[in-house]
Amino acid sequence: MNIDEIEFEEIVQKISSLYQNKKYSDIKATLTEINPADIAVLFDAFAKEQQLLLFRLLPKEEAAETFVELDNETQEALIRAFSDTELREVLDELYLDDTVDIIEEMPATIVKRIIKNTDSQTRASINTLLRYPEDSAGSIMTPEFVDLKKTNTVEDAFKRIRRTGVDKETIYTCYVTDESRHLIGVITVKELLLHDYDDKIEELMETNVIYVNTHDDQETAANLLSKYDFLALPVVDMENRLVGIITIDDAMDVLVDENTEDIHKMNAIMPNEKPYLKMGIVATWKSRIMWLLFLMVSATFTSMIISNFENRLSTVIVLTSFIPMLTGTSGNSGGQASAVIVRALSLNEISFKDIFKVLWKEMRVGLLCGITLAAVNFVKIWFIDRTLLGMSDITFKVDLVISLTLVIEIVFAKMVGCAFPILAKKLKLDPAVISSPFITTVMDALSLLVYFGLATAILRI
Repeated sequence: MNIDEIEFEEIVQKISSLYQNKKYSDIKATLTEINPADIAVLFDAFAKEQQLLLFRLLPKEEAAETFVELDNETQEALIRAFSDTELREVLDELYLDDTVDIIEEMPATIVKRIIKNTDSQTRASINTLLRYPEDSAGSIMTPEFVDLKKTNTVEDAFKRIRRTGVDKETIYTCYVTDESRHLIGVITVKELLLHDYDDKIEELMETNVIYVNTHDDQETAANLLSKYDFLALPVVDMENRLVGIITIDDAMDVLVDENTEDIHKMNAIMPNEKPYLKMGIVATWKSRIMWLLFLMVSATFTSMIISNFENRLSTVIVLTSFIPMLTGTSGNSGGQASAVIVRALSLNEISFKDIFKVLWKEMRVGLLCGITLAAVNFVKIWFIDRTLLGMSDITFKVDLVISLTLVIEIVFAKMVGCAFPILAKKLKLDPAVISSPFITTVMDALSLLVYFGLATAILRI
């Protein structure tokens, strides 16, 4: 069953009470009714020694499914507490790609122990997967799939699925290979069920197969699964031989990780895979301080601009009071465009060749937004700031300078916000790095240059 927040607290209290009274069979009965993903969340409510006992109460298959869902810290603690027999039992139930994921996050001592408790065939497969580049399709694939031959009949296919399917991550999609393991087709169990036992696979299979190479980016593979609504995607080597598949659950993990990383970068935070509450204060500080230092130093340009115009500002002091509004608006406008473009780039909706189309569109959007905000701002400054608040230094020309600055800076902000991520992508940089804080810093300087330039020209200061 799935549990909501209220049920979660009730179950924690129930298990805690049963634990105190040593009613372990009742705990086991309770846990077997809960989804492994929810059990993993429940583990966080208990101490390490309690987690070990709860884990030992789970049936083998459910224990393995729960283990995959646990965070790295809990997995490491459990492995250290396991006997070799317990560790082998868990590893035997894990799919190979999950085992590799765990190995990649564990310290060397734990990795040695995991490797020691796997058989030679599994060890060879693990070593093969670990050799693929980080973030590549090969690094997240599993070699556990059902393969068929085009000469097989439907009956042959079902016999093979029944014989080998128990150890495969998915049996719904089957892949057709030749004698050299080249990928030549794909067929689903649905297709097999709808045809006679004597029908040949080559008559039923789809030959226009969408696949990825082992060295393709994992995000590319995840996007293909999302685009075509596949449950699995075949992965081939440089000679088009089928070496593995990427399943939808792995693709979802990739997209979540990539989106989380982009959100962190767009907000000037170094990516970190640990959950927020499990990150220490020092680790959190490290993930933020470098960007904050960079942005603070880069903001020096803004200070220099204001300093250069300080004498002129002293003649029309009221101009100073509108600087925060102008810089804030330009930063927000650039951030809006940047966020939309980063998303479009990640979904392959646009590329570098579309940059002029994007700039032309954002320039017109910026002009409309700027005129709208400037008109509202002009009326607001004249009737509220000047009349109601008594800011007598505000003249028609001062109001005009502020409003014109809004129009120009918003157009610039929209164009900068869309151009920077596209250029970053072209230069093989992460577009998310050209994030809202970075664009805000650039636009602060540009806005002030425009503001003081117009003030100098119109007010003759």
